[in-house]
Amino acid sequence: MPRKKIISDAIREQVVAIVDQFNEENALPPQADPMRQVLQLLGLSSSAKDGAQRRIGAYAPRFRGAYLYLDRVGYDGRPSPICRLKWSGAMDNWEFAIYKYSKNGYDPDEWMFSGSGEVDGTVIGAMRAGNEAYPV
Repeated sequence: MPRKKIISDAIREQVVAIVDQFNEENALPPQADPMRQVLQLLGLSSSAKDGAQRRIGAYAPRFRGAYLYLDRVGYDGRPSPICRLKWSGAMDNWEFAIYKYSKNGYDPDEWMFSGSGEVDGTVIGAMRAGNEAYPV
Protein backbone atom coordinates (compact mmCIF):
# COMPACT_ATOMS: atom_id res chain seq x y z
CA MET A 1 0.00 0.00 0.00
CA PRO A 2 1.48 3.40 -0.99
CA ARG A 3 2.38 5.70 1.87
CA LYS A 4 0.56 9.00 2.15
CA LYS A 5 2.78 12.01 1.50
CA ILE A 6 3.29 14.23 4.52
CA ILE A 7 3.65 17.27 2.27
CA SER A 8 0.82 17.04 -0.27
CA ASP A 9 1.29 17.54 -4.00
CA ALA A 10 -0.72 20.78 -3.78
CA ILE A 11 1.64 22.19 -1.13
CA ARG A 12 4.67 21.03 -3.14
CA GLU A 13 3.33 22.84 -6.21
CA GLN A 14 2.84 26.04 -4.17
CA VAL A 15 6.40 25.78 -2.84
CA VAL A 16 7.86 25.25 -6.31
CA ALA A 17 5.95 28.30 -7.60
CA ILE A 18 7.21 30.41 -4.68
CA VAL A 19 10.81 29.26 -5.25
CA ASP A 20 10.57 29.87 -9.01
CA GLN A 21 9.25 33.41 -8.45
CA PHE A 22 11.98 34.13 -5.87
CA ASN A 23 14.64 32.83 -8.29
CA GLU A 24 13.25 34.98 -11.09
CA GLU A 25 13.56 38.08 -8.91
CA ASN A 26 16.83 37.30 -7.10
CA ALA A 27 19.06 34.81 -8.93
CA LEU A 28 21.81 35.98 -11.25
CA PRO A 29 21.93 34.92 -14.91
CA PRO A 30 24.12 31.88 -15.61
CA GLN A 31 27.71 32.52 -16.58
CA ALA A 32 28.63 31.98 -20.20
CA ASP A 33 29.53 28.32 -20.36
CA PRO A 34 31.37 27.47 -23.60
CA MET A 35 30.83 23.71 -23.19
CA ARG A 36 27.12 24.21 -22.78
CA GLN A 37 27.06 26.41 -25.88
CA VAL A 38 28.81 23.65 -27.85
CA LEU A 39 26.32 21.07 -26.57
CA GLN A 40 23.45 23.34 -27.58
CA LEU A 41 24.92 23.77 -31.07
CA LEU A 42 25.12 20.00 -31.36
CA GLY A 43 21.52 19.70 -30.21
CA LEU A 44 22.52 17.79 -27.08
CA SER A 45 21.37 20.41 -24.58
CA SER A 46 18.63 22.88 -25.37
CA SER A 47 16.38 22.76 -22.35
CA ALA A 48 15.39 26.18 -21.04
CA LYS A 49 14.64 24.51 -17.71
CA ASP A 50 18.25 23.32 -17.50
CA GLY A 51 19.37 26.92 -17.93
CA ALA A 52 16.95 28.18 -15.29
CA GLN A 53 18.24 25.67 -12.75
CA ARG A 54 21.82 26.75 -13.38
CA ARG A 55 21.14 30.39 -12.58
CA ILE A 56 23.65 31.49 -9.98
CA GLY A 57 21.97 31.91 -6.63
CA ALA A 58 18.85 29.99 -7.68
CA TYR A 59 17.24 27.79 -5.05
CA ALA A 60 16.36 24.20 -5.83
CA PRO A 61 13.72 22.65 -3.56
CA ARG A 62 13.87 18.99 -2.52
CA PHE A 63 11.19 17.18 -0.54
CA ARG A 64 11.72 14.24 1.77
CA GLY A 65 9.13 13.18 4.30
CA ALA A 66 8.10 16.20 6.34
CA TYR A 67 11.09 18.23 5.15
CA LEU A 68 11.74 20.76 2.42
CA TYR A 69 15.43 21.18 1.67
CA LEU A 70 16.47 24.43 0.01
CA ASP A 71 19.74 24.11 -1.87
CA ARG A 72 21.23 26.96 -3.88
CA VAL A 73 23.24 26.90 -7.10
CA GLY A 74 26.70 28.42 -6.83
CA TYR A 75 29.16 29.70 -9.42
CA ASP A 76 30.28 26.14 -10.12
CA GLY A 77 26.72 25.24 -11.19
CA ARG A 78 26.26 22.79 -8.32
CA PRO A 79 23.63 23.09 -5.60
CA SER A 80 24.83 23.48 -2.01
CA PRO A 81 22.72 23.03 1.13
CA ILE A 82 21.43 26.24 2.68
CA CYS A 83 18.53 25.38 4.97
CA ARG A 84 15.84 22.87 5.80
CA LEU A 85 12.20 23.54 6.58
CA LYS A 86 9.87 21.16 8.40
CA TRP A 87 6.21 21.12 7.43
CA SER A 88 3.98 22.02 10.37
CA GLY A 89 0.67 22.08 8.55
CA ALA A 90 0.60 25.72 7.37
CA MET A 91 2.39 27.59 4.58
CA ASP A 92 3.36 30.40 6.96
CA ASN A 93 4.60 28.23 9.84
CA TRP A 94 7.51 26.10 8.59
CA GLU A 95 10.15 25.15 11.19
CA PHE A 96 13.58 26.44 10.09
CA ALA A 97 17.05 24.89 10.39
CA ILE A 98 20.18 26.46 8.88
CA TYR A 99 22.86 24.26 7.33
CA LYS A 100 26.11 24.44 9.30
CA TYR A 101 29.13 23.57 7.22
CA SER A 102 31.22 23.26 10.40
CA LYS A 103 29.02 20.35 11.51
CA ASN A 104 28.02 19.10 8.06
CA GLY A 105 24.36 19.16 9.03
CA TYR A 106 21.23 21.18 9.77
CA ASP A 107 20.86 22.89 13.15
CA PRO A 108 17.35 23.99 14.20
CA ASP A 109 18.75 25.53 17.40
CA GLU A 110 21.21 27.89 15.67
CA TRP A 111 19.92 31.47 15.62
CA MET A 112 23.15 33.46 15.73
CA PHE A 113 23.77 33.93 12.02
CA SER A 114 23.42 36.75 9.51
CA GLY A 115 19.89 36.67 8.19
CA SER A 116 18.23 35.07 11.22
CA GLY A 117 15.93 38.10 11.38
CA GLU A 118 14.47 37.13 8.00
CA VAL A 119 13.15 33.80 9.32
CA ASP A 120 9.40 34.25 9.65
CA GLY A 121 7.98 30.78 9.08
CA THR A 122 7.64 31.22 5.31
CA VAL A 123 9.58 29.75 2.40
CA ILE A 124 10.47 33.27 1.19
CA GLY A 125 11.76 34.23 4.64
CA ALA A 126 13.93 31.11 4.67
CA MET A 127 15.42 31.94 1.25
CA ARG A 128 16.10 35.54 2.31
CA ALA A 129 17.80 34.28 5.48
CA GLY A 130 19.84 31.85 3.36
CA ASN A 131 20.96 34.65 1.06
CA GLU A 132 22.22 36.66 4.02
CA ALA A 133 23.79 33.71 5.82
CA TYR A 134 25.53 32.44 2.69
CA PRO A 135 25.93 35.27 0.15
CA VAL A 136 26.59 34.20 -3.41
